[in-house]
Amino acid sequence: MIVYEVMVEVDIEIAADFEHYMQEKHIPEIFATGSFGSISFDRASGTRFRTRYEARTQEDLDRYLALHASHFRSDFLAHFPTGAIPSREVWSRLKAWA
Repeated sequence: MIVYEVMVEVDIEIAADFEHYMQEKHIPEIFATGSFGSISFDRASGTRFRTRYEARTQEDLDRYLALHASHFRSDFLAHFPTGAIPSREVWSRLKAWA
């Protein structure tokens, strides 16, 4: 499993709008691409958020990045031109305990 993780630090003034946008628009539209088997959206504080996109294979993530990522990044910037700073990482799951 490949995890594409996006952390976003937002200004407190836009935190509620950001949370609404992510839950009602951004994440559902990304999920609809079929690129990810599951997506989770978490909050660490009132201004720090994490979205974990779980792809079955590296090829699924590569396809998302090639075909869809630029559109969603542009849409994100159109909604939040300032006040939201994302950082992205790709993780490969080595082992999981349940």
